[in-house]
Amino acid sequence: MTTLDAGARLPADYHESLAMDLRDTIRTYGFLSGSYDFVFGPVFHPGRKEAVRVANDRPSQRILEVGVGTGLSLPYFRPDSHVTGIDVSAEMLEKAKRRVERKNLSHVDALHVMDAEHMSFEDNSFDAVLALYVASVVPNPARFAEEMRRVCIPGGTIVLVNHFTSENWALRWMEKRLAHLARHIGFHSDFPLDAFLRDSRLSAREIRPSNLFGYWRLLRCINEKPASTI
Repeated sequence: MTTLDAGARLPADYHESLAMDLRDTIRTYGFLSGSYDFVFGPVFHPGRKEAVRVANDRPSQRILEVGVGTGLSLPYFRPDSHVTGIDVSAEMLEKAKRRVERKNLSHVDALHVMDAEHMSFEDNSFDAVLALYVASVVPNPARFAEEMRRVCIPGGTIVLVNHFTSENWALRWMEKRLAHLARHIGFHSDFPLDAFLRDSRLSAREIRPSNLFGYWRLLRCINEKPASTI
């Protein structure tokens, strides 16, 4: 049975101690929770489905999805997998829980309200970790990557799908102009791939275009231990 831990993972004074951009992210996703599936479901569907296929390629895997949101990816995992999802938005997770119950997704073990930069899981808890459309909304992407590496087993698979700064000069110019505004809703529009790979120290074995027009990219990484201290 799937459990929804809607508060135990966060201390009582959690919101007072959050960085401003994380508070903005929580507020934004709480606001979007009712319309998220309609607005972001279809356009992100190809990358979501492909990422699950890449990460969940063996039987009986323990898999963590960071930023599981409303659970749009959960139906695509193998039925013999053991999936845990985390998100900072309790409103989004409530919708994920209802999706799990409605579709009888018995492979989903638990859903937790949890900060991706400060996970409460033990080291080496998961065979694979996914983060779909999350890297550019966390306050500290390097810390976020370090935590994914910590909870993933040595040699395990880490898969990300995310927007990165466009290689097209016109789009890149627009992303830079929008960066200040985007930051106020908890999103980094100017997010260079090379800087992310350098700072995260993720070992990317494959990088490919994803979703409409290839504007997003899928990264398949192998977890090399020990995780570097950021």
